[in-house]
Amino acid sequence: MRSIVIIPTYNEAENIERLINKIFSIVPDISILVVDDNSPDGTGRIVENIMLSNPNVYLIKRTGKLGLGTAYIEGFKFALERGFEVIFEMDADFSHNPEDLPRFLEAINDADLVIGSRYLTGVNVINWPLQRLILSYFANLYTRFVTGMPVKDATGGFKCFRAEALRQINLERVKTNGYGFQIEMNFRFWAKGFRVKEIPIIFIDRMNGVSKMNKKIVFEAIFLVWKLKLCQILKCL
Repeated sequence: MRSIVIIPTYNEAENIERLINKIFSIVPDISILVVDDNSPDGTGRIVENIMLSNPNVYLIKRTGKLGLGTAYIEGFKFALERGFEVIFEMDADFSHNPEDLPRFLEAINDADLVIGSRYLTGVNVINWPLQRLILSYFANLYTRFVTGMPVKDATGGFKCFRAEALRQINLERVKTNGYGFQIEMNFRFWAKGFRVKEIPIIFIDRMNGVSKMNKKIVFEAIFLVWKLKLCQILKCL
């Protein structure tokens, strides 16, 4: 199946070329789309240089820092318009291990959404401060409790979608970012009855660059789960 990895970036010049090379070393026939939010460190220029010698690398250049959710939505539309059959979400900072990509490709054969789960077999997170780990773990418990969605890691960002299922999601209604975006996409797939599968991954916090997490993203997710549950009841998803 034709597959593409969508990688949103903002100031990832330290990581992006190494990541692209690593992905191709593991899955040579995959494509990569970088969605760059006008990174002042030149991330976009690095990708443009790679594109000169590799036709399987694409770039969407945006005008500013517009957020993770909108970056993925643009990426989804790009991939669907070009007929890709499998669409990945992946971070640029090596917190998601490219060596897991073949496992996702195997799992998507009998699923519509595959989630790389940090909490499926315990707590598989390395280098996070205890406070952030507790926040993430209990945010997922809270999400399961409110929504009823049987997903142990609803906030993770290493994922794989089957395009034919993604086409049935109204992307124009998805307005969230960060944790909230991941929760919303998972919920919409689950609420529509699509096959959602989790596979265990080990998440290693970034070695280079700066985390994009902030309090606004956390509070957005807290209120989002109630909104999603209400929309499910009212059938307005």
